[in-house]
Amino acid sequence: MAVKQTAGRDSLGEFAPKFAQLNDDVLFGEVWSREDKLSLRDRSLVTVTALMAQGLVDTSFQFHLMSAKQNGITRTEIAEILTHAAFYAGWPKAWAAFRMAKDVWNEDAAEDAKAQHQASMLFPIGQPNDAFAQFFVGQSYLAPVSGEQVGIFNVTFEPGCRNNWHVHHAKSGGGQILICVAGRGYYQEWGKPAQELHPGDVVNIPVDVKHWHGASPDSWFSHLAVEVPGEETSNEWLEPVDDAVYGQLK
Repeated sequence: MAVKQTAGRDSLGEFAPKFAQLNDDVLFGEVWSREDKLSLRDRSLVTVTALMAQGLVDTSFQFHLMSAKQNGITRTEIAEILTHAAFYAGWPKAWAAFRMAKDVWNEDAAEDAKAQHQASMLFPIGQPNDAFAQFFVGQSYLAPVSGEQVGIFNVTFEPGCRNNWHVHHAKSGGGQILICVAGRGYYQEWGKPAQELHPGDVVNIPVDVKHWHGASPDSWFSHLAVEVPGEETSNEWLEPVDDAVYGQLK
């Protein structure tokens, strides 16, 4: 299948029409399209290495890094490719190439961590918790587990994410139960030390107790939030957890 490219015509079509035609139709339309001779993945590997060797870490290098990623070169592989090439092309050139490659493949690391966290538990991570985003520092996710008899939600926190200090109120009954299902997190009541949480831990939160819960700085974390039935229940959201206080947690 021919590789379609229009960058030449888009950028130089009027100024250098022949160069633009050679770039789009010959370099990409013919040379890059010879997959029976060399795969797109291998062509990306050769191109990235050649550009790095020349020290050409500009927008064209970024384009070819993005193409390499699309053509199947993984984050681990590009790191090994650039490390190997550094011994032949030059250490400073590798440093420059790594800075750009890190940005291109950075999203993969977050997605890989998210996928690993999902694989570690039975419940889904769910969707971004946009409705309550104003009461969280960082990104959280919400997946309804049960809406009958008792409300149960799987709440997932990215590393460093936590909810604000808050209080569960009720005329009678009420409160909340946290059942930890994956990752590592924290629960803290006002005036008390933070409690580290792991899968299998259960936290009973009485009404009218100021508290917060969330992930540790370096781990995803999920818990089931069980809403204890009660009369005239409500949540009072308060101030965010202070960064300096949270930063002391390990």
